[in-house]
Amino acid sequence: MTSSRLKELVITDSIQPTEAMRKAPNIRVLSVATLIAEAIGRTASEESVSSLFD
Repeated sequence: MTSSRLKELVITDSIQPTEAMRKAPNIRVLSVATLIAEAIGRTASEESVSSLFD
């Protein structure tokens, strides 16, 4: 990925990145655990999930 014309590629940790992806300096992995946990909690308490994305 280092020879790519992309300056940066941002992915989530919703799928496990390969070893090559973890080592690439221009790939950044963001965690979505907090967002998913909040969505589950809101669903369980019958609150709005769409407001998470406002």
